[in-house]
Amino acid sequence: MSTSTDIERMPVLSLASLSDADFAQAIGGSFREFGFALVTDHGIDPDLIARGWDLAKRFFALPEAAKRAYLVPGGAGQRGYTAFGTEIAKGASENDLKEFWHVGRELPTGSPLAESMPPNVWPGEVPGFQETFSALFAAMDATGAKILQGVARHLGLDAHWFDDKIDEGNSILRLLHYPPVSVDAPGIRAGAHEDINLITLLLGAEEGGLQLLTKSGNWIPATPSPGALVINVGDMLQRLTNHVLPSTSHRVVNPPPERRHIPRYSMPFFLHLEPQVMIEALPQTVTADNPLREPPISAHDYLHQRLREIGLIK
Repeated sequence: MSTSTDIERMPVLSLASLSDADFAQAIGGSFREFGFALVTDHGIDPDLIARGWDLAKRFFALPEAAKRAYLVPGGAGQRGYTAFGTEIAKGASENDLKEFWHVGRELPTGSPLAESMPPNVWPGEVPGFQETFSALFAAMDATGAKILQGVARHLGLDAHWFDDKIDEGNSILRLLHYPPVSVDAPGIRAGAHEDINLITLLLGAEEGGLQLLTKSGNWIPATPSPGALVINVGDMLQRLTNHVLPSTSHRVVNPPPERRHIPRYSMPFFLHLEPQVMIEALPQTVTADNPLREPPISAHDYLHQRLREIGLIK
């Protein structure tokens, strides 16, 4: 059941208008309560975003055989194309009704991180794809770093505490397509789950369907104004903050039967730590009332543990 009270309390934050201190307080409060925040005035070029939507739709409209040519064997879905129905939410019994494309970080030649972060692949059938999504990856990466500065301030850390831990992080830009479904399809397009990474920046949630689970047990819509970002806490940040900032369950539901012929597109950016960074609870988050929840683990090991759980590593 949804309640208007819950959704009205989720703040809409302007990254440009709020002072650094006010943004830190606001996003920290929203994360503590919801594990989510709605962010406007984020500075990502709307024309670049519009080109991204156009090119993503062009790619997903290609014939199935053409798209499957970009499956990366043994790549755990981390680059290129992942076919419809491959991914499954942790603990779910039904696979998600989606297909997607992953763009990762371009590393300098000879980088020691190349072992864990493979090169990108690019579809030759869609002109401008590489240029556009390389630029969009960089823009989302920079905006994510700004948002994490606010999170750091909220946690009593130096504003730049995250910078050298994410500078070459194993982040992913995902282009998502939920094809039309039949009027009698099950109600869920993507099962309830939590994200693996530090934070997720999501474009496209204004298309509807994204819901989050509140502390009171209500599923509520997370529907921002056009062009705004939905930001959520991932499991790595939850673990780093000893669950002070919660990674909230969320899902994508099908629209009403009369609108199920309409596809849904979205672009989440999963902002990750560098693989070698240890995810260890910050001392100030471990208290008598909130004892240590989980032992330290490297970002690389945790990512691969979770990729196995969602079916991308067999």
